[in-house]
Amino acid sequence: MLLRNQVFIDNEGQSVFFWGPRQTGKSTLLKNLYADALWFDLLLSDLYKRLLINPEYLRETILAQEKNIVVIDEIQRIPILLNEVHWLIVNHGIQFILSGSSPRKILRSGENLLGGRALRYELFPLVSHEIPEFDLLRALNNGLLPKHYLSENPKKLISAYIGSYLQDEIIAEAKIRNIDVFAKFLGAAAFSNGEIVNYTNIATECGVSSPTIKEYFQILEDTLVGRFLPVFQKKPKRRVIKAPKFYYFDVGVTNYLLKRSKIELGTEQFGNAFESFILQELMAHRHYSGLEYAISYWRTASQLEVDFILGNHEVAIEVKGSKNVNSSHLKGLKAFMGEYQVKKALVVCNEPLPRIVDGIEILPYSVFLEQLWAGRII
Repeated sequence: MLLRNQVFIDNEGQSVFFWGPRQTGKSTLLKNLYADALWFDLLLSDLYKRLLINPEYLRETILAQEKNIVVIDEIQRIPILLNEVHWLIVNHGIQFILSGSSPRKILRSGENLLGGRALRYELFPLVSHEIPEFDLLRALNNGLLPKHYLSENPKKLISAYIGSYLQDEIIAEAKIRNIDVFAKFLGAAAFSNGEIVNYTNIATECGVSSPTIKEYFQILEDTLVGRFLPVFQKKPKRRVIKAPKFYYFDVGVTNYLLKRSKIELGTEQFGNAFESFILQELMAHRHYSGLEYAISYWRTASQLEVDFILGNHEVAIEVKGSKNVNSSHLKGLKAFMGEYQVKKALVVCNEPLPRIVDGIEILPYSVFLEQLWAGRII
């Protein structure tokens, strides 16, 4: 849990918003770090009803306690509580840890965002550096939500997760009326994982309009379930594709929605899942490290591509599931290096040992992950 603890080390007593999809381990982490804090769990129905009707109950209860740190779990369920939180921060110096699975309801409600008085942190699924004896194939098949990774039968857990969270809770939060269409959309979106989204095709498949599909993707972004990876297009010499690519937040969820069979080395399914996994590691690293570097991809109209560009073209990364990287795998990187000056150009792959070809580092995934979390990639 070291990396997750690290998220809070430098907050210097500041209040924080702490977001992350369900079952990433937010409550477990907070109970470990703030066991002595005053807790309000808004999943408890009696407390939820009381605070929904009488928000001032929060202020009255806190002022009656001798606690300087207050945790409110699932804060997005009652956004109006943020007015009370704001007042208590300003007038009494209370530190709040405001945790939730989605900032969408708060952002869309127009409620008080505390005027910059709260830092923002995010919790991701597990990363390789947090797992003793990390097993790549287990991660690619099970996903990296803690319960799913550890399970011997993850399909039942993932099925329940998708049913209770991705469908029921997100549908309720976003006030989606056509439940069947949204459930179908979740599967259709999985076929766009790691790809540029064709809204028209998905709209046709789901029987709704393209604007509706765009709104559904926005819901996935707002609830942290999906992300769009932007294209890198700084002063391009070549004509580049400008549309972003979409990724679900966890490879296990994607597998289930695509009805993938067991992922094995050397298959096309392995390559797709492997790329998503590396992006998960990069997304977590940029936040946990505090570097917050940009992550984008690069693709030309002639289909030359680099999977991930880090920062302002400091690092270019191509992900290949192959055990034997050859010259054809390097075309995108070489084209990018011909256009931009890079500090590192890497192929992350399944070769047994590192090597260098024309200034490009060929790295076994285990070496890449070790260097990433040691701060030696960016």
